[in-house]
Amino acid sequence: MRATTEPLHIPAGTKSGGNAPWPGAQDPARPLLDHAVLDKLRADLDDYDEVWRVFVKNFVAALPLRLDRMRLALTTGDLPGAIDALLSIKTASQQVGAERLAALALVLELAVREGTRDRDPSGVLPWLAADHLPRLRHCAGQTSYILEAHLKKALQPTPALTAHPVP
Repeated sequence: MRATTEPLHIPAGTKSGGNAPWPGAQDPARPLLDHAVLDKLRADLDDYDEVWRVFVKNFVAALPLRLDRMRLALTTGDLPGAIDALLSIKTASQQVGAERLAALALVLELAVREGTRDRDPSGVLPWLAADHLPRLRHCAGQTSYILEAHLKKALQPTPALTAHPVP
């Protein structure tokens, strides 16, 4: 085991002078939702308009379960479970355009991988959980809210175009 004085929560590549693994990953100005991803999903399924809604609803419904699975794996020092849960959150978030949540999951994933490289996961993962989970939970709540608002907006009928008689 290697002794270090560096914080465990700094992923490789983000130390002073380095570049973040995903530029702007922790930037609060990073959009919660990339509407272009949802628009593309909707366009790709244009013959099945309800499918994209169900996809997004399922993401929102499963997010608390994914977060709980990640929390449990981190706090119990379950490295394979933590990586699996983080990958699940990251990829599902990317599929619905939840940019900030995907970025935060990536940052934590990299911190987990770096922090457990030559240290006991049972000692590292709970510290990473304490450091990262509040931010992830907050972002997940915001993401769910904005996705639900997007769904409601998409359900509203668009105003019909009326022809104006030409004088």
